[in-house]
Amino acid sequence: MESFYSQTAQCHVRWHDFPGEGTPIVFIHGLGCASSYDYPRVASDPTLVEHRTILVDLPGSGYSEKPDEYDYSTTSQARVVIELLRHLQLPSCWLYGHSMGGSIAIEVVSNAPELICGLMVSEPNFHSGGGEFSLAIASNSLPEFEQNVWPGFLKDVSTPWAGCLLSHTPMGIWRSAKSLIEGVNPSWYQRFQAIAKPKLLIFGEHSLPDNDFTTLAAQGICTAVIPNAAHSIAWQNPPALAAAIHHFIK
Repeated sequence: MESFYSQTAQCHVRWHDFPGEGTPIVFIHGLGCASSYDYPRVASDPTLVEHRTILVDLPGSGYSEKPDEYDYSTTSQARVVIELLRHLQLPSCWLYGHSMGGSIAIEVVSNAPELICGLMVSEPNFHSGGGEFSLAIASNSLPEFEQNVWPGFLKDVSTPWAGCLLSHTPMGIWRSAKSLIEGVNPSWYQRFQAIAKPKLLIFGEHSLPDNDFTTLAAQGICTAVIPNAAHSIAWQNPPALAAAIHHFIK
């Protein structure tokens, strides 16, 4: 595992760098997740195993540090990713982001397009207001969430997500959720539409129908549907996700 010190987050950020050929693929995870936890099975799939893949744990997640003074907003996280890409001195990369990570990836491409050759997002937050999980978190005050809600989350989750949540602090989760509810201006949806790079929108079969997916597909944006999967695509059907990524970058 690799590490560098982020001036944006004032902490050490860590990532897996799996060697391979071609333009690297950089993975950004969603809320309450970590790329080191979500994407090894995707990166090691036969369709991607020969490709260089970089699995980033954002500040507050996985093996990266969890600073108290950091705001954990999508905009700050995007700045950290840009810092990392420049630290790695990559001439270019493919960028993949899931859920909140998709929103962060959109901001990365919007702010530093010269670093990215193409963008892939799976079920990103396109609009302010948050999703079911972020709303359930940020509807509480931070003290209430830390003391009363967070212990229940850890106790009740029985999916693979349970192990990943243990690597987070409730403060980081709460601040990230608050950022998703507040959104950005222009919206992630507007920024995604404006990106001139090759881009792919991925949804799990069981997350459809979805109005944004339908509208963007009608506009000619490349889309992929992962069978036998809902929102947690990387856990529910990693071979199909790897195949969709491989087909797009090919």
